[in-house]
Amino acid sequence: MPRRQCGILLPMPRTVPTQSLPAARVAASAPVHYRIEIADPNAHLFSITLTVAKPAAEQRVSLPVWIPGSYLIREFSKNLGGLEARQAGRAIAAKQLDKNTWQINCTTKQPLVLRYQVYAYDNSVRTAWLDRTRGFFNGTSLCLKVEEQEHTAHVLELPQPAGRDAVEGWSVATGLAAKKINRQGFGSYVAADYDELVDCPVEMGNFWSGSFKACGVPHRFVVAGALPAFDGERLLEDAKKICEAQIRFWHGSKKPPFKSYLFMLNAVDDGYGGLEHRNSTALICKRQDLPRLPAPDETKSGKVSEGYTILRGLLSHEYFHTWNVKRLRPAEFARYDYDRENYSELLWFFEGFTSYYDDLFLRRTGLLDNAGYLRLLNKTINQVMQTPGRLLQSVAEASFDAWVKYYRQDENTPNATVSYYTKGSLLALCFDLTLRLEGKTPASSLDEVMRTLWQSCKAGPMREEDFSGALQAIGRRSFAAELAAWVHGKGELPLKELLQAHGVSVFEDPAQLAHRLGVRVSESNGLQVKAVLRGGIAEKAGFAAGDEWLGVETATKIKAGNPTTGWRINRLDDLPLYAGGAKKVIALVSRDKRLLRLELAMPPSLTTWRLAVQDATKVDRWLGAEPAHAAST
Repeated sequence: MPRRQCGILLPMPRTVPTQSLPAARVAASAPVHYRIEIADPNAHLFSITLTVAKPAAEQRVSLPVWIPGSYLIREFSKNLGGLEARQAGRAIAAKQLDKNTWQINCTTKQPLVLRYQVYAYDNSVRTAWLDRTRGFFNGTSLCLKVEEQEHTAHVLELPQPAGRDAVEGWSVATGLAAKKINRQGFGSYVAADYDELVDCPVEMGNFWSGSFKACGVPHRFVVAGALPAFDGERLLEDAKKICEAQIRFWHGSKKPPFKSYLFMLNAVDDGYGGLEHRNSTALICKRQDLPRLPAPDETKSGKVSEGYTILRGLLSHEYFHTWNVKRLRPAEFARYDYDRENYSELLWFFEGFTSYYDDLFLRRTGLLDNAGYLRLLNKTINQVMQTPGRLLQSVAEASFDAWVKYYRQDENTPNATVSYYTKGSLLALCFDLTLRLEGKTPASSLDEVMRTLWQSCKAGPMREEDFSGALQAIGRRSFAAELAAWVHGKGELPLKELLQAHGVSVFEDPAQLAHRLGVRVSESNGLQVKAVLRGGIAEKAGFAAGDEWLGVETATKIKAGNPTTGWRINRLDDLPLYAGGAKKVIALVSRDKRLLRLELAMPPSLTTWRLAVQDATKVDRWLGAEPAHAAST
């Protein structure tokens, strides 16, 4: 049936093709074929049949240990089981060589057929999921890589589930090019190589679907798990504004490097995140953060929830990655090695600068006003300033250590490292405001640096010296000192003076009590200490992560008829009430079932920043103008 999208009746979309080789050309030469079936949604099992038309005599296959864009060894092979190999209908041995690699000694030149199952029960954007309500997978979780044939054409077959009430009426959405599919999207898809195959995740289920064109390019949105009050039209309208602004940013009036684009959004009770791909993105958000239809007696006021603002920022972030990391990428990522960590010191650029532009595009499209943008920036600044690890590790070091620190966070993470997302976005801010302030050319801005890199690197591998050269070309001077201090140094950034020079007032307000004490706590089930920050009062008192803070004792002597000297504490902000004017209190904590009494000094005054518009003309010049059109292609 046709569906209504922004007042226009559109046919149901069939698929989203890629920018790679024409489908017919790829399919005709595809030597590697995957058939992925729903084996048992209740057991969360996919069944995979891999056919290699011309196997090697000692054919090796392997499953990736990580997925590009998420820098952690995830050991996807732990979910693979029941591997069997056959040639000419006869079983042959498949020997496991290591945690993710198998070797099959082929007895003939006939096609090699491998069958196995994959357990899929990770409801994230990184792996695979299957139950009675939804199916989703990344190729890195399901598709064995055929060694020495990674650069040949691949076919992915998704047969229509037959006789299964649990998945009746399901449809398919993917960024892969269609070879032959039915109306629901089941059938065969093609990829030019293994990289493309695993860079196009697949969504299956009874999802909501809508579409729009951005600068003439088809875009599709599918949403799983939405509530009945979900306002799909609003989501499409806002996404279109973001996509058009970013296409114009990179290409002006010319076409982007993809023929169409797919957003796959999974709405859940509690979750947030996204993972970028070459012509699609997988997203997850809280259902309550989706835009909602107004009640019958209401009209749209234009106001949105904080959650929906964050979701729009996520859409903007992942879409910007279509250029910044998927095409313009670190030189170390020119060819992915799926068997081990791929190190780079440039995640501060590819993630941090993307984090700067995500909210900036909300402002440029009118989805945020100046005050709303500054509130989000304010939050980022305070978050970085309240992280002791910023003084221990540079963003270049944090990028390199992402595999063992950022993606393996624990109670000591705030003390040991700094986020290349948040501090990286502040780096981008500093470079942008510096270029604009110096104004060596009419187009001096980070915008021009990004477009210069797109051209000079030919939308391909980039090194830090390329960024340095682009800065010098636009800023008409060397930025070696800034790169040394801001990227490779551990000192504070010149945020206040740069913001003030662009019409932003910086006020210092009293910090929250948790920051003044140097703790991060949870109050959902009693007062639980989640982290103790380096050099803070709580650390000096002897607090440790995992402590349950039970109560507070004062120094008041016990008097007849009044034996109470302490109080049960459930909220951290109640501490001053119980302390009165005392400069020290005794904190009662439970650790490993033992009760401890810790002498805690009442915290001194600390401040956090609050940003406000002082000179609207200057702020508008920075935030409000449409980005200049690039001449790039």
